[in-house]
Amino acid sequence: MKHLSPNILRLSILLLAFSVISVLAVNSFSAVQTDTPDSGKTSAADDTKSETTSGEKKKPTLLRMLFDGNIFGVLVVGLILILSVVATYYIIEHAITITHGKLMPEHVLSDLEQHISRGEIIQAIDICHRKENYSLATEVILSGLERFQSSEFGFAEYRSAVEEAGEDHTGKLYRKTEILNVIGSISPMLGLTGTVLGMIEAFNTIASRDGMARPEELAGGIGQALITTLLGLVVAIPTMVAFSFFRNKIDSLVAEAGKRIERVMMPLGRKKQKK
Repeated sequence: MKHLSPNILRLSILLLAFSVISVLAVNSFSAVQTDTPDSGKTSAADDTKSETTSGEKKKPTLLRMLFDGNIFGVLVVGLILILSVVATYYIIEHAITITHGKLMPEHVLSDLEQHISRGEIIQAIDICHRKENYSLATEVILSGLERFQSSEFGFAEYRSAVEEAGEDHTGKLYRKTEILNVIGSISPMLGLTGTVLGMIEAFNTIASRDGMARPEELAGGIGQALITTLLGLVVAIPTMVAFSFFRNKIDSLVAEAGKRIERVMMPLGRKKQKK
């Protein structure tokens, strides 16, 4: 965790807090509305009201509404919650791995720069092969060094090897973040699916009562329709923000890594050095 960027850590915490606070705030608001007495009533009126409403049910809270619909709606809610957990995992994983220290460790690049400038290509390749030194920069440099060694005209060809390796590893980074894009895209659609299921349940209730269904009989289906839409948006919004953030971060780091690798490999462009 020592390479974790403070800015990315703050972003991950804010995204998680946004999702949790959104659910808890709406739930608390619902509970307060249910339990708050009407201050304008007299004690006698309160007694009369309590007698007439003693059999009424309290308003359902948001957390209860999540699992209060039909089985298909509950499955949709479960899928959205699973996606939220997956999104949280990948946000934290990206925050740890997509950093300057992980993609181009400066102490390793400094050692490589010294060895390459002295013509110690074998030693530089050995440094790149070490497991603890694995990074985007070392893998790209390794491709250039191996091309340089394997061909008589390697000093003229290593640049193409570096470019190919750079594009390949950049593509891998982009593919890592694609899971966030998928989650951010399908979460609202799952919420919409839950909305449709809830409305179908409400209309089926109306049909079964010959059009004379009471409001409380429709509340379950309509509540499920609204809660699944809300849940899908709560998951999708921070996920898409994180996806955009990490994409921009990758662009910035890759551009910086390209310049740094160019400086490290510059001595190879002079001539084929003796090993």
